[in-house]
Amino acid sequence: MAEPANRRTSSQAPENRPAPFMPRFGGPMGLLREVEKSRDTRGTLLRLWGYLKRQKATLIATAILVLVTSAVDLAGPYLMGLAIDRYIDTGDLPGLARLLGLMLLTYVAAAAGTWLQTYLMAGVAQRAVRDMRTDLFARLQSLPLSFFDHRAHGELMSRLTNDVENISNVVASGFSQLISSVFSLAGAVIIIFMLNVPLALVSMAVMPLTYLLTSAVARRTRAGFRETQKTLGELNGLIEETITGQRVVTAFVREEATIQNFNVVNRRLQRVALRARIFAGFMGPIMNMVSNLSQAVVAAAGGWLAVEGLATVGTVASFINYQGRIGRPLNQIAQLFNMVQSALAGAERVFELMDEQPEQDAPNALPLEKARGDVVLENVCFSYEPGVPVLKNVNLHARPGQMIALVGPTGAGKTTIANLLTRFYDVDSGSIRIDGRDVREIKKDDLRRKLGLVLQDNFLFAGSVMENIRYGRLEATDEEVIAAAKLANAHLFIHRLPHGYQTVLTERGSNLSQGQRQLLAIARAVLADPDILILDEATSNVDTRTEKHLQEALLRLMKGRTSFVIAHRLSTIRDADQVLVIRGGEIVERGTHAGLLAQKRYYHQLYVSQFKGQVLPEAA
Repeated sequence: MAEPANRRTSSQAPENRPAPFMPRFGGPMGLLREVEKSRDTRGTLLRLWGYLKRQKATLIATAILVLVTSAVDLAGPYLMGLAIDRYIDTGDLPGLARLLGLMLLTYVAAAAGTWLQTYLMAGVAQRAVRDMRTDLFARLQSLPLSFFDHRAHGELMSRLTNDVENISNVVASGFSQLISSVFSLAGAVIIIFMLNVPLALVSMAVMPLTYLLTSAVARRTRAGFRETQKTLGELNGLIEETITGQRVVTAFVREEATIQNFNVVNRRLQRVALRARIFAGFMGPIMNMVSNLSQAVVAAAGGWLAVEGLATVGTVASFINYQGRIGRPLNQIAQLFNMVQSALAGAERVFELMDEQPEQDAPNALPLEKARGDVVLENVCFSYEPGVPVLKNVNLHARPGQMIALVGPTGAGKTTIANLLTRFYDVDSGSIRIDGRDVREIKKDDLRRKLGLVLQDNFLFAGSVMENIRYGRLEATDEEVIAAAKLANAHLFIHRLPHGYQTVLTERGSNLSQGQRQLLAIARAVLADPDILILDEATSNVDTRTEKHLQEALLRLMKGRTSFVIAHRLSTIRDADQVLVIRGGEIVERGTHAGLLAQKRYYHQLYVSQFKGQVLPEAA
């Protein structure tokens, strides 16, 4: 692709980043520094509930099961006190055996209920995050290309995987734990007041201390988890782009600089994660300290009341056990709070992506059934960044079936014209019309189905050769795929592959040569059968023999179609109906190949410079 720099938003290098000469393969990593906004916790929770309520019946069943399990669990300490006062003190061993059997039954029932609620909530969580991942991935597919110009791919992947997984972990265990903890806490408090009011008041005296300590930690925990997730996304982005550009790293011997780059972000992740975990780690010790303190106070007060005859030994024993039942849910709530903070931070990042504005058709956009290929650009101006024009008042008219060649130096704006034709971007001013209709009044999907695009570096997926060609038209039969490959001059080399059309390609088709990848891309375009064709440096970077095969395939593909050919090798466009010379975003010359050579201006200079020291083709 030509002039990629025009599409990038400039940004300074991230703070403390070494090796400023280090290339950034994805380009936009510096844009990861998000502006902190006020966080709407209630809104985030409501949106999460929107995914959970789709399984309302299961949630209600789980909630009921949690309540029953908690009630059964709360019966244990009461039965213990009853055993001491009614059977142990009186020496009634048969009665004690029966009560112990009942206690065993309650503990087994509580364990079984806990397992079942965990099983149900695991299913709820996985189905909820499945729907969330589906919605997020679908939103990514609907976003304009300009969005991806300004985002690192690894950072987006982190939101789709790490952040969603955090939500899954909390939903799977947090929902049932929260209900269980709240109900156990409330139940234990009610029971201790029923058992002994003075002792209950002593027990409750410690509760304000618990609230003050946990709220102080809570204020710092969520910000730490959000910073951790953000930095983790940046690290993922760095890893993804470095692996993608590993050939460049190796070719320029930049391994050491890459390691330094990684270490800076990795150390920053270590710092923010450690800080978040330290604050989160305060919760457990605080709750244990408060629980132990309260049990000691209750034991001392209960012992005094028992000596004074104001409480039985069994009541005190039950009370101490219930005090643990109060401390345990408080501890679980505190730990759950940390998990929720991490999940909410991830959920906010996920919903930020979901709130991005997708590509939309104009309200008056209509379908495009068939394109004759009459293309007009009238006074088209465009800039990727405000104030930095890329195209300035470009005018051209391609009649049906014509071949239009776009030539000029790198960065002149040639590829930008292709981007505007496909509506990857929209013009700032002026208009582009196909068959007399402004492209903004045509549904984007219909427009793009009528356009075939063959790039200099085409993307091939990790799949079979057959699947990669069929990507041009998913409903095509095997026979149609093979016919397209034959028209593209690709059948012969495919036939020689280890498994023919079923040969599995590695990522980006790296187990094929550049020329073979181009032939597959042409076959894919042949199968799509577009009305208008755009070839962006489709024959560059290949040897002369391969170029001949590519040219033959492209001529078949262009036959009867309006074609826009972006080329640096001017020998490949000698038969073009129009040659447009673009320089500095403007068309400075236009005409036929022979006519422009005769004018001996800029096009003639470009052509002669390519054949310096050789016999010019037209003179041969």
